[in-house]
Amino acid sequence: MVSPSNRHADLARLPPLTDDEQRHSLALTRVIVDEIERAGGAIEFSRFMELALYAPGLGYYASGRQKFGRAGDFVTAPEMGDLFARMVARQAAEVLQRLGGGSILEAGAGSGALAADLLTEMDRLDGSPHEYLILETSPALQARQRKTLAAPGVPAAQRVKWLQAWPEGFRGIVVANELLDALPVQRFVVTADGIQRVAVGWDGARFFETSLSVPEPGLDGRFAACELPLGYTSEWHPQAHAWVRSAAEMLDAGVVLIIDYGYPAREYYHRDRFQGTLMCHFRHRAHADPCLNVGVQDITAHIDFSAVAEAGREAGLEVLGYTQQAAFLLSLGLAQLSDAELPESETERVSFAQQIRKLTHPGEMGELFKVIALGKGVTHPLAGFQLSDHRHRL
Repeated sequence: MVSPSNRHADLARLPPLTDDEQRHSLALTRVIVDEIERAGGAIEFSRFMELALYAPGLGYYASGRQKFGRAGDFVTAPEMGDLFARMVARQAAEVLQRLGGGSILEAGAGSGALAADLLTEMDRLDGSPHEYLILETSPALQARQRKTLAAPGVPAAQRVKWLQAWPEGFRGIVVANELLDALPVQRFVVTADGIQRVAVGWDGARFFETSLSVPEPGLDGRFAACELPLGYTSEWHPQAHAWVRSAAEMLDAGVVLIIDYGYPAREYYHRDRFQGTLMCHFRHRAHADPCLNVGVQDITAHIDFSAVAEAGREAGLEVLGYTQQAAFLLSLGLAQLSDAELPESETERVSFAQQIRKLTHPGEMGELFKVIALGKGVTHPLAGFQLSDHRHRL
């Protein structure tokens, strides 16, 4: 849990809120405080995170505030250029070819940049999907996506359909890029009385984290082998696991492709990762206090890919591959494409090189970001896992 000294340090490093941001944060604070008071003084962290991110009209992802790109709080791979989407398109085209056709469903499409570039590349590959479905519950993000996909040159108009819930009987490929990390997590802390859930309270001036006195026996059993020390704090992702199960239930045949930052369980719950993985992002500054700036900052946690694989297997999916993002993109031909399409101008070449470095360098996204493919009715190997496949580490 975040100590007061760390909170002051985080606040000192962050840019001040604008007047509009202060009003927005205050309005959401009142909503959360009301729920805390109705609950008797504290709510589970997962509920606090859910309200902070998704409260209607006020949560971070439910408001119209800019989130992605240089003008927002963080940059995702599709925002850097089209190389990432073009490689994902090649994997999607292979899956659809094996299925004899099908659709693409993108869950949580952000700004719409991935959808626009992926559809454009699939047209180049003559592998266009029957339709492109976007599962997006945020009206603000859906409006942003519609604007992106309405741009000249995007072959989208006839094939894109927005959904509020999973379809039935889907056949094709589901793409989830940096989605699961934004789903609410449970926080837990190791105490002398066992593993306890973290909750959030209100002291009259600010939110604070505390632990519930009720032990969490299911987590005690799950993490017994990790021998976690007293005070160890981390996250557990029941909503991410439920998301995988829901995707499996609606999938008749195809692949669920998840791209996100995270680790297998042995690395995720290492004794040295004493404070867990929870991070917040505000105007491209990262810090670890979710109780600050509610409604105007992102809250995220890394993914336990072992648990994702387990949830998939329990729901009837096969793990078809697991690797680092760099290996995935290179397996699909990123190096060859970059050699063949090197821009002529120096400025464009520099931008091109920076994009490749960001996507593949171990110190950037190349190693921290992982790719896992879960499938039904599709045999492995898939093209994206040719260079390396680390399923044995899950």
